[in-house]
Amino acid sequence: MLEAILAFAGGYSLGSIPFAFVITKLFGLGDIRQVGSGNVGTTNVLRTGNKLATALTLIGDVGKGIVAVLIAKQFGDIPAMAAGLGAFTGHIFPVWLNFKGGKGLATYIGILGALSFPIACIVGATWIATALVSRISSVAALVAAALSPVYMLIFDRWQYAVGAAILAALIFVTHRDNIRRLLKGEEPRIGEKKPTASPGDSSPTPP
Repeated sequence: MLEAILAFAGGYSLGSIPFAFVITKLFGLGDIRQVGSGNVGTTNVLRTGNKLATALTLIGDVGKGIVAVLIAKQFGDIPAMAAGLGAFTGHIFPVWLNFKGGKGLATYIGILGALSFPIACIVGATWIATALVSRISSVAALVAAALSPVYMLIFDRWQYAVGAAILAALIFVTHRDNIRRLLKGEEPRIGEKKPTASPGDSSPTPP
């Protein structure tokens, strides 16, 4: 139990690093919270038009999930899952930004990659395939997240299936505004521009 608690705390510390905020500041792109949807995630960094900043943000958000889990994995499966949950929680509730972060998909992919690289690749391929068909980023994120625990079971990674299901459920929670827009037929498609953020606004789907 102590190892799991420490793993969660360590994972949260890594996950709370707001790469989108830091990198856009370093690149002189302003406050990412004032750009596009206002969300602190890779998709919103892409709206700045700076591909290098976007790539670095994606690497950072995926990487913190990978590092957190790989370190904790040395102490067992339970600490590994606790670290993953901590990293994910840190990303969506970063202490440095008043607990307002991104929606966690990129960090989630990183967590899955550290737990099972083949399954992470399949989840990523699911996101890409769904995005190509639907042209809606949030639909791709929700489908990929929902199928991840199923993939864990299919590939006999049952020890991670429950954790993957919990994280997938949290993905649905962070995308609740997107789900509302989907039900109303108002969710933007990939490539459509969104006006500058206003209070309470949320992103179509930042990873």
